[in-house]
Amino acid sequence: MLSESRRGIFRGLIILAVLGAWLAVGAVGGQAQGKLGSVQTNDASAFLPESAESTQAADEASAFVDSDSLPALVAVEAQDGGTLDESQIGAVQAWTAAIADLPLEGALDDEPTTVGDVLTTDSVAFPSEDGEAMLAIVSIDAAQADTSIGADETSVTDAVVAALRDAQPELSDAGLDSWVTGPAGFVADLVTAFGGIDTVLLLVALIAVLVILAVVYRSPILPFMVILTAVLALSLAGLVVYQLAANDVLVLNGQSQGILSILVVGAAVDYSLLVVARYREELVHTRSTFDALRQAVRASIEPIAASAGTVIAGLLCLLFSDLASNRSLGPVAAIGIAAAFIAALTFLPALLVIGGQKSRGIFWPSRPKYVGPAEPDEDVSGDENTVSVEGHGVWSRVATFVGRHARPVWITTAAVLVGLSAFIPMLDATGTGDDEVFLTQVDSVDGQDVIEDHFDSVSAQPATVIAPAADLDAVVAAAEETDGVESAVPVTDAESTTPGQADEGEVVVVDDRVRIDVTTTASSDSQEAVETVEVLRENVHAVSDDVLVGGAAAERLDTQIAGQRDLTVIVPIVLLVVLGILMLLLRSVLAAVLLIAANVLSFGAALGFSAVIFDKVFEFPGADPSVPLFAFCFLVALGVDYSIFLMTRVREESIKIGTRAGVLRALAVTGSVITSAGVVLAATFAALGVIPLLFLAQLAFIVSFGVLLDTLVVRSLLVPALVHDIGDRTWWPSKLSRPTK
Repeated sequence: MLSESRRGIFRGLIILAVLGAWLAVGAVGGQAQGKLGSVQTNDASAFLPESAESTQAADEASAFVDSDSLPALVAVEAQDGGTLDESQIGAVQAWTAAIADLPLEGALDDEPTTVGDVLTTDSVAFPSEDGEAMLAIVSIDAAQADTSIGADETSVTDAVVAALRDAQPELSDAGLDSWVTGPAGFVADLVTAFGGIDTVLLLVALIAVLVILAVVYRSPILPFMVILTAVLALSLAGLVVYQLAANDVLVLNGQSQGILSILVVGAAVDYSLLVVARYREELVHTRSTFDALRQAVRASIEPIAASAGTVIAGLLCLLFSDLASNRSLGPVAAIGIAAAFIAALTFLPALLVIGGQKSRGIFWPSRPKYVGPAEPDEDVSGDENTVSVEGHGVWSRVATFVGRHARPVWITTAAVLVGLSAFIPMLDATGTGDDEVFLTQVDSVDGQDVIEDHFDSVSAQPATVIAPAADLDAVVAAAEETDGVESAVPVTDAESTTPGQADEGEVVVVDDRVRIDVTTTASSDSQEAVETVEVLRENVHAVSDDVLVGGAAAERLDTQIAGQRDLTVIVPIVLLVVLGILMLLLRSVLAAVLLIAANVLSFGAALGFSAVIFDKVFEFPGADPSVPLFAFCFLVALGVDYSIFLMTRVREESIKIGTRAGVLRALAVTGSVITSAGVVLAATFAALGVIPLLFLAQLAFIVSFGVLLDTLVVRSLLVPALVHDIGDRTWWPSKLSRPTK
């Protein structure tokens, strides 16, 4: 009796230690999660490899200017839409002259305090040829653009744009409308859009999960325990990621942060659902809640570990990416999955048994009652084509239907998935311009439209061509002959105040190289400029192999090229890695191949269906190459999850009652919990849609639809029907002995 008492005290101390450790993680990690935005990098040029042509061009181009700049453009029109009068032109010029004195909000004593402290040149303003608009150019020092200032660690770029927008009422008082745009404006609006990740996105995701859990459990207590597990898992992941990003071990951008939040919440809830479901199952046949939980964790740890390991391995394949943004998402997301796994198998179990024998009350009002030890196969009836499992009515009927019509079921579902996959070519994933990534009206896009309407020869960031000095004339001629090029002007030793006009002076030569600024007809932030630069490269490379083409549009082009390369390289690697894990887990080649084929088919169907919706319903302008890549990594890894949950139970049951009866019983027993897990994960990914960015909206739709397809069709119909039709040969080359009677 004393020994049992001591054992109980020891267990209690372990439980308290686990809970205490996790509460400490929540306290520290919660603060780190809130500061993730301060260690973000959203500049596309920072993601490109050193081998990219635009990166090499940028390195050489810096030698031709005293300092690089990140332009903020202020576009101005008369409120009545007419020609600007002299007083309005004077008001704009006076406002522009005062820009340098604008204060930077929140700046501390040892930091730049005015806009002028972070500019490379004086700001200038000039009217359009039609006299209906003016343009002010504010050149932020590129070296300081990403520097954090103030207690809230706002970047210099965001602070300057905020200062300009705060000063806009002065222009409004003069009867003028104004917009802050250009590269700096786009970056600031992007950061603002991502600003909803820490609050709105997480809140929407948690509320959606809470509602679903309340429906699943019909309990007022359990949903909050599961949500708390997910929040603490996110705190742990945020703490680790923040430290790595702050110390430049990895690059974190807004997309990665948003995906991290969603992935951790979805995975933690999924794993928790499996633990709780198995715990409830064990409570029916085990009197001690501690013993029931121990058996539940022991039974759950293999499929959950296999699931987490598969997702982590699949996501780490992104390390093979050429883009730092894609490459860093791998470890960021892997850290999130690991945190979810640890929380679900440590914090949640400790929470479940904290009340001892009274912990059955967490299931109130439908508490599981102890009925005695389970008899072997006591709840199985019928032959290998039918199954009846107590307490699983609807899923017993689904399993029976699959057993009786296995071949027609898998042929029909496969045909439907193939049909949906046929629409994949409708998805245009060649890339989009900066002005197309926002789904809501933003200042930078509206301002860019004004510039395009009134200024034909202004490019905020012209393409930069670095060429041998001996080939200057030939390169300039080739550039000017390129469709979509407005002008090609060599950099000289004179200063110019009007964009688009040639400088007067001697051409600057550095190490026998010259720089040519090429202004495109289309804005440098647009996809049209990207296409122009692609042709420009071909034309100038034909003149000399030593020519380099860089600039904002070239960086976007190189990003798209790298994204398309990543898709062709990483997809096969992910498939091979996941296939290998499945073979080891299921100890079967055929079963692993079947699961991979089913999930690839499911991904194709999700992508094909999404392509139709994007083109015909939402009328999206296109997609970034990383959209299908990320969707593939998530859907194949996460989709296999549900098949793993099913097939590990199938193997467990097959050893006892045979493969055909085993798959039906496993489908009936796991149907409810796996479907709930799929709905939860789909809902959490759908929450990404609240961030008004094209990339995240598309990813949210594809993954949410794909997860539901995996859960409701692939795992419920296609895979069970295939396994039932194939029978014991599913486990080839290993053999499962049929039970002896």
